[in-house]
Amino acid sequence: MRIGEVIGHVTLSTYHPKLRAGRWKLAVPMKLSALQGDPAGRSEAIVIYDELGAGLGSQIAIAEGPEATAPFHPEQKPIDGYNAAILDHLDIEDV
Repeated sequence: MRIGEVIGHVTLSTYHPKLRAGRWKLAVPMKLSALQGDPAGRSEAIVIYDELGAGLGSQIAIAEGPEATAPFHPEQKPIDGYNAAILDHLDIEDV
């Protein structure tokens, strides 16, 4: 699971019928340096499936790969990234 920031939304003209309830968001996964304020620590943007209603600028927890489909078990949904949580507050401690 990675932490990311929502930077936009995606509009589709057609989609798989099992994906009606959610929205598609464009999110940037962030490395630790980005979470500490360094803009160079951002990764390439990815498209994620969002049923929680994250808005622009929201920090979210992103599940990818097989874990992205876990919330829908036993139903199968064709997604690669899923918004698992909207983060209200994030504390980063130096270790």
